[in-house]
Amino acid sequence: MVNNFQFSIFNSQFSILNSLIMLKGTFPIDKLKALPTPFYYYDVKLLQDTLDMVKNEAGKYGYHVHYAVKANANPRILSVIAENGLGADCVSGGEVQAALNAGFPAGKVVFAGVGKADWEINLGLDNNIFCFNVESAVELDIINELAAAKGKVASIALRINPEVDAHTHAKITTGMKENKFGINLSQLGQVLDNLAKLKHVKLIGIHCHIGSQITDMSAFRNLVIRVNEIQEELEARGIQIENLNFGGGLGIDYYHPNHLPIPAFDNYFAVFNKLLKVRPGQQVHFEPGRSVVAQCGTLISKVLYVKVGETKQFAILDAGFTELIRPAMYDAYHRIENISSDEAVELYDVVGPICESSDVFGKDVELNKAHRGDLIALRSAGAYGEVMVSQYNCRQLPKAYYSDTI
Repeated sequence: MVNNFQFSIFNSQFSILNSLIMLKGTFPIDKLKALPTPFYYYDVKLLQDTLDMVKNEAGKYGYHVHYAVKANANPRILSVIAENGLGADCVSGGEVQAALNAGFPAGKVVFAGVGKADWEINLGLDNNIFCFNVESAVELDIINELAAAKGKVASIALRINPEVDAHTHAKITTGMKENKFGINLSQLGQVLDNLAKLKHVKLIGIHCHIGSQITDMSAFRNLVIRVNEIQEELEARGIQIENLNFGGGLGIDYYHPNHLPIPAFDNYFAVFNKLLKVRPGQQVHFEPGRSVVAQCGTLISKVLYVKVGETKQFAILDAGFTELIRPAMYDAYHRIENISSDEAVELYDVVGPICESSDVFGKDVELNKAHRGDLIALRSAGAYGEVMVSQYNCRQLPKAYYSDTI
């Protein structure tokens, strides 16, 4: 039998737990209320703090960092990152041009991607970018051909599938032989034999990228061990590698953006420093994206209606998967906060206005009681958010606002 004292303790613990669950981000709500929703809001100070951490931790070991532009190509975000001295990792000609426009030096631009069109390769050649990450034997031939037509020699790295399981979502796993990316280990010898015959490409490195949103550090440890083995195999063929590029993939905490706004870059880079067998003069590169920008971005939406059904109530927002597609595409979780209300918590299915059943941000979400016009914050949306918006249903594209200029 529970006595009054025990019940009081339980009630107190529940209240503490509930307050932790409802801990919300800090936003200039009065200013946000004046803006037409939906829109993206970027915390520029948090972005800068994150960049400072990246630079500090990578700098301990002399590592080079190239920001993965695909995560967020917002021009203002790109310019801040460029001003901090990072390079750019690009996967299209459009991203190469966006990086150059934002101020990234061409000498710090790497260009990956399994399907580079001729004009995209020529763009890289014309701007003398640092390196093409080559993903197939046929691509190597085409780059050689296009470089020859310009009388140039293209610097290339071979993207190798290391057969390391990233322990992440199947749709963002990229380093296995069944994935479309990279060169399988079984085909590497043949590619190297062909490379030796080509006069307008120069091998300057090897590149790996095993996936995204990786939170299990053992995946990175396994990657380093495999790259050490690959290096030994290459050296047995008389090939010395100048650059090792480990791609990106470090995950973030989508569940606790208020508690853990900056990923553990110290632990991440320490894994490589501890295990990687770096040769004299060899340079080590990384391509983080999500881990740099995800937490600084929030999608701000407004409650259009609170619809009460027989078994559920729905908070219907003016943002949908046209503004943030990750939940619909990956069943991804984003923390959702009612930043207009401090009333008692209720359960809602938080949905958008798009004419698709998959336009759902979250089911049975704990929100402070919602009313028409309340502002709803979808957190950790700085990566693969604004960059993936669409105009499906003839929707208008959302604008972006920044904490230092709002």
